[in-house]
Amino acid sequence: MINGIWLGMILIGFVFAAVNGRMDAFTAAVFDGAKNGVTVSFGLISVLVFWMGIMRVAEDAGLLKKIARVLGPLVSFLFPDVPKGHPAIGYILSNMSANLLGLGNAATPMGIKAMQELQTLNPDKETATPAMCTLLALNTASITLIPATLIAIRLNYGSADPAAIVGTTLAATAVATLAAVAADRLCRRLALLRKPPGPPPAVRPVHSALPHSSVKG
Repeated sequence: MINGIWLGMILIGFVFAAVNGRMDAFTAAVFDGAKNGVTVSFGLISVLVFWMGIMRVAEDAGLLKKIARVLGPLVSFLFPDVPKGHPAIGYILSNMSANLLGLGNAATPMGIKAMQELQTLNPDKETATPAMCTLLALNTASITLIPATLIAIRLNYGSADPAAIVGTTLAATAVATLAAVAADRLCRRLALLRKPPGPPPAVRPVHSALPHSSVKG
């Protein structure tokens, strides 16, 4: 689907450039975009490698385990339908820890693994479970303490103060996370209200307590 959207945008741009006689500008934009993509990628690699190394040091030092211990009760509250000790819990905690540090590229594979583990608990493989929806909402609007990726982009484009967005990013992601959790709780409650009641319990036949007596003719 995404590939089709990108292909459609490229073809539309090509057609409009050809009709308006702007093929030179179209070609220049294509090569400038490719050049900027490579430049930004190199800038991101340096910062992401640094923070991935910091995350590995934190993991070896036991910091991530402490973060996971702190987040454990919160995860149990947000995912009440996931059994304790299930492998999905570990991946969810890793995903949340990476998002807290602004390492979206590191959080994505952990989120995918968490989804795969949650799928093992899904009785209907064609429909997402409430836990899956909760994880998607939290991963999209996660509280970010250190927006490493955005800092890298600002640094790459010559910002005078790349880290100036830390406070506003924290406030924005906190509000987004609260809104996502509130919407998730509301949707869960509405789903329970819309859930059809189960079948009534079977009525057991009532037998007479008196013994059967034979009728003499």
